Amino acid sequence: MMRSEEYEQVVRYFDKDGDGKISASELSHRLGQMGGKLLLNEAEVAVEALDSNGDGLLDLEDLIKLMEEDDEEEKLKDLRQAFGMYDEDGCGFITPKGLKKMLKKLGESKSIDECKVMIKHFDINGDGVLSFEEFRVMMK
Repeated sequence: MMRSEEYEQVVRYFDKDGDGKISASELSHRLGQMGGKLLLNEAEVAVEALDSNGDGLLDLEDLIKLMEEDDEEEKLKDLRQAFGMYDEDGCGFITPKGLKKMLKKLGESKSIDECKVMIKHFDINGDGVLSFEEFRVMMK
């Protein structure tokens, strides 16, 4: 995650007129200089979607919110991928058998009973398996 000073640098980079905010034309212009392509009307739609105070400009808070949302989406994607590695038969749950198999791949030998105990610790609804939501809680 970026630090506040790094977000401020990004705003300054895009903020051509120095008012502390990024307009649609500034966004379109800078992305063009970076080799990207964002037409002005596309930039206007993007700014409107991200603008939290309705002034038609992106400020530091809007940028932080955008970057942190992307960060959360990336974490969730990575978590789903990790969950899939334990959900060996694609049933949507981590079973004691799936946990045992994955731990063995990771070089850790556990019995089915040990895996049941591990799962029970985070099994919120008591069904003997971990759902994705229970897995998320465990990984926090």
